[in-house]
Amino acid sequence: MSDDRPADQLPPDLLRGLTTPRLTRRRALQVGGLSALGLALTACSIPGAAGSKLGLSAARKEIEKFWLNQHKTGQFRFGNWPLYIDVNPKNQNDHPTLDQFTKQTGIKVTYAEPIQDVGSFFGKVQPQLAAGQDIGYDLVVITNGLYLDKMIGLDYLTPLDQTRMPNFYANASDLVKDPSFDRGNVYTMAWQSGITGIGYDPKLVGREITSWQDLMDPAFRGKIGMFADTEDLPSSALCAIGVNPETSTPGDWRKAAAWLRKQRPLVRKYYEQDYVAPLSKGDIWASMAWSGDIFQANASGANLKFVVPKEGAPIWTDNMCIPGHAQHPLDAMTYMDWVYQPSVAAALAEGINYITPVPTSAANIIKDANALTGQDKASLKEFASDPLIFPSVADYTKLHRYRVLDAQEQKVWNSLFEPIYQS
Repeated sequence: MSDDRPADQLPPDLLRGLTTPRLTRRRALQVGGLSALGLALTACSIPGAAGSKLGLSAARKEIEKFWLNQHKTGQFRFGNWPLYIDVNPKNQNDHPTLDQFTKQTGIKVTYAEPIQDVGSFFGKVQPQLAAGQDIGYDLVVITNGLYLDKMIGLDYLTPLDQTRMPNFYANASDLVKDPSFDRGNVYTMAWQSGITGIGYDPKLVGREITSWQDLMDPAFRGKIGMFADTEDLPSSALCAIGVNPETSTPGDWRKAAAWLRKQRPLVRKYYEQDYVAPLSKGDIWASMAWSGDIFQANASGANLKFVVPKEGAPIWTDNMCIPGHAQHPLDAMTYMDWVYQPSVAAALAEGINYITPVPTSAANIIKDANALTGQDKASLKEFASDPLIFPSVADYTKLHRYRVLDAQEQKVWNSLFEPIYQS
């Protein structure tokens, strides 16, 4: 494959290993035995993933048997986050790529946006998954981290059919192939990725922001936004004190919590999904931010900047998964691989504005731009080399994985960081 991006853009082979290993295993033989079988596939590559009663060969055979018994039904149900797919500018309920998929495959998609937060979504569907029931979706998008780990460890996801992933293996970047939180892509295929850094209004702050320490400036008192979570907030604080979150120790966590407590009097609010509007309006001047959100805000008329702080920043990946007991798994599987065509990935990237899992789609974006004229052409060409969509080599060197936490560590971690944004 050729890489048509500028030389300073990150090639796929440099993206290897940017995600997080946090796999646990709890139970066996649910989803018709498939999840335990999937863990048997991963056990030889993940330390501590001991022991399915089934050997690797038997596991593969059982998964193959399951998929051989599946048939296309001509429909599937897709549960996603809000505003996380391409839309027709004239009709916000129309998604051109879904229409294209249906036209090409005959499979109709019932699309919904039930995921506002991974934790709350997991809380809603967990009783059904635990009871071995269909949750009403055949495909969901789950961020790597605590709740994806739980869904894998509790055997709530269906192992994928590796023979039905040709586009994925031909076109996916190394960011999303064989991720350390799901070795061998047993359960997941990436939807999009993003960076947690700092978004700011250059006119209001009056200077360039380059560091997490800039969010300690007393001049910004009451004008700083931070996240209300136990993933990005602690990980960013660890970066701020010069510690790689992935290799951090409990002693480091206490120092990071102390940094956040010291900063707390300067913070206007700890936000969830709602920081972009106050940042765009000037209610806050600088905030923890997701890369794609800042891109989208600027596309809507804001004048914000996004920076990967010099100390580093976390990177995350949202993943397509098939829940256990899904009613239309083969139709969902067909769609998951279909979106890894560069032309489709380009259309999704243009609509979503996060880091695409298909880096060679930049060439398709440039092709789309060449079909336009004037400012539209220039803007789309600029998009094809934007580091918020195609990270630069310099930014790559500063991106960090999330910390692996076992159950006891999670309790300590939460006890340190939850009070900061809850009190």
